[in-house]
Amino acid sequence: MENEKVKMYVSIGSQQIYPHKYASPWEYEVEMGKEFLPVFQEIFRQMDKLEFRNFLRAHLPYVPYHYDKNNHEVDMKTRKLYALIHEFSDAETKKFIEGLPLFKPVEITR
Repeated sequence: MENEKVKMYVSIGSQQIYPHKYASPWEYEVEMGKEFLPVFQEIFRQMDKLEFRNFLRAHLPYVPYHYDKNNHEVDMKTRKLYALIHEFSDAETKKFIEGLPLFKPVEITR
């Protein structure tokens, strides 16, 4: 069944998603369809690429990190991850994520 939900374990710190609870340390348990796994993996891949660019930029002292576009993109990807985790987690985790400063409701304007 394609829409079958499975439990996965997400680590924001190590940028991994694990199929087994004891595979490695994790921060969030999610229950989602397997079709969403590539979404998490792609965001982690993009974050890794951006963080490498940030590492290279860190050696240029004339560009403060808070003006760096890549730094803002990492923040955006982190927000997307938390939104995904929020979507597929239990009520307690949702409440915790809603209290995080970087988790802001998105206002849709027309």
